[in-house]
Amino acid sequence: MQKVVISGTGLFTPPHAVTNQQLVAAFNEYVHRYNEANRARIDAGEVEPLAESSSEFIEKASGIKQRYLMDAEGVLDPERMAPNLPERPDEVLSLQAEMAVHAAREALERAGRSPDDIDMVIVACSNLQRAYPAVSIEVQQALGIHGFAFDMNVACSSATFGIQTAVNAIQTGQARAVLMVNPEICSAHLNFRDRDSHFIFGDACTAMVLERADAAVSGDAFEILGCRLATVFSNNIRNNFGFLNRCDPSGIGAPDKLFVQQGRKVFKEVCPMVGEHIVSHLEASGIAPDDVSRFWLHQANLAMNHLIAKRVLGREASAEEAPVILDRYANTSSAGSIIAFHLYHADMKPGQIGVISSFGAGYSVGSVVVRRV
Repeated sequence: MQKVVISGTGLFTPPHAVTNQQLVAAFNEYVHRYNEANRARIDAGEVEPLAESSSEFIEKASGIKQRYLMDAEGVLDPERMAPNLPERPDEVLSLQAEMAVHAAREALERAGRSPDDIDMVIVACSNLQRAYPAVSIEVQQALGIHGFAFDMNVACSSATFGIQTAVNAIQTGQARAVLMVNPEICSAHLNFRDRDSHFIFGDACTAMVLERADAAVSGDAFEILGCRLATVFSNNIRNNFGFLNRCDPSGIGAPDKLFVQQGRKVFKEVCPMVGEHIVSHLEASGIAPDDVSRFWLHQANLAMNHLIAKRVLGREASAEEAPVILDRYANTSSAGSIIAFHLYHADMKPGQIGVISSFGAGYSVGSVVVRRV
């Protein structure tokens, strides 16, 4: 089997940073207007008044302090509360492809590679802006890459599942090198009028170059020692938006056409699932948890990450062992663990081991064990 390395990563950060305070101000103004407009029905007991949000509530519930958005003005408008992202002509590079190209160019540069060196492109993310043609093929064309490309979606675990797919292609000789990108516009599927979730997501795009170890020229490579994937069906995280919606107009615009979750159930069920997954993966790889220097975990909820790391290590993890980017980027779905890896790997020494892990809707969980070359 050919050894495979991650030879470069890239990150695109959107231009608009939005703090909890800004988000709360817009949300509470919406709540005030709603309650005033429905005062008679509220007083009659026909509808419940909406409750305000607060920065303290958000940070305590999630660990999030801000997020980056592709558009802030529409989100912070109490009359709209959704990003304003105008459709582009078909002849113009799509928004997701544009984000992907930005991140991909950095990943290629860090890997010391050109588009001619890449044989395969994967766009792996939780939401794709259209059904076809594949966004990955648009990215392939924009970068001038030959070979083939395809999109895939395993929600928040898309990146780790994409890594496994890339490893398989390289080891079987289908590709010399693979570009895997994760353009996440999570703000577009977030209900900013829902108090329990209006703060959860941010936007971002990550990219990764994977290639044969014996051909890599990067001085910043990580050998992939193994990948492990698992899925268990659950409705506790769901988004019912899709092409069949128009076939039943009664559901158009309903809350379930955006992100919905049963947060407490997710916490209770996913944390032990992920902890056991990582522990068993390390055990099967002959690696003791204490021999792992870094855990780049999915960035959805700070308490979840603390609990998972404690389950794996048998103790609290330090900030160095399990770095957090959630406070700045919020939940960026599949991009989160890759952002953490991108920003917090440079200090690792040759031979040190780390684990990239993602988890989320599906349920899905993926873990990738890597070693600094």
